[in-house]
Amino acid sequence: MNTKRRYESMRRANQAQQTRADIAQAAHRLFVARGWAATTVRAVAEEAGVSVPTVYATYGGKTGLAQALVDAAALTADRARQLEELESAPDPAGQLAAMAAFDRRLFERAGDVIALVRAAGGDLADLYANGRRDADEVRRQVFESWPAGTLRTDVPTAIDVYAALCTIDVYTTLTAERGWPPDRVEQWWQGVLARELLA
Repeated sequence: MNTKRRYESMRRANQAQQTRADIAQAAHRLFVARGWAATTVRAVAEEAGVSVPTVYATYGGKTGLAQALVDAAALTADRARQLEELESAPDPAGQLAAMAAFDRRLFERAGDVIALVRAAGGDLADLYANGRRDADEVRRQVFESWPAGTLRTDVPTAIDVYAALCTIDVYTTLTAERGWPPDRVEQWWQGVLARELLA
């Protein structure tokens, strides 16, 4: 009897997780296809095959759905892997390479979500700004961990230079418009970051 109840509990948890995933995937498809303003919670519910109250109960509306997509984007880029690569890098050039690899994974796997959140403005402006601040904070911590004289410039300027080079716009220009494969963008970033930032 207890075993049956335990499995029933697992089944319900699995169904809830699947429902969350179905809603997030539906929101992703619709936000990218229609845009932020044209996508309604009702449309997401219909696309996911659930009720409107289920979407609200699960994500709390459109902004909650967008936050879930942003969180998923960071997960797909694998922050844990970035930390491991940063810690195992033999030198600052290797750490720059680890950061460029993370950005490549992020833009390759979730560039459409990033572009959507940035273009939507309004309710989502804070989500985009927070993502940029989080990225700058990672760079600040890495750059400040280096011995004095490693950077060609001060830390705030180095963060700005990195932020100007490794963007969704640069990635999209090189991959979508110029036909570069993602690994070529990553290699180019590694080289140009080392040239621009390291003494």
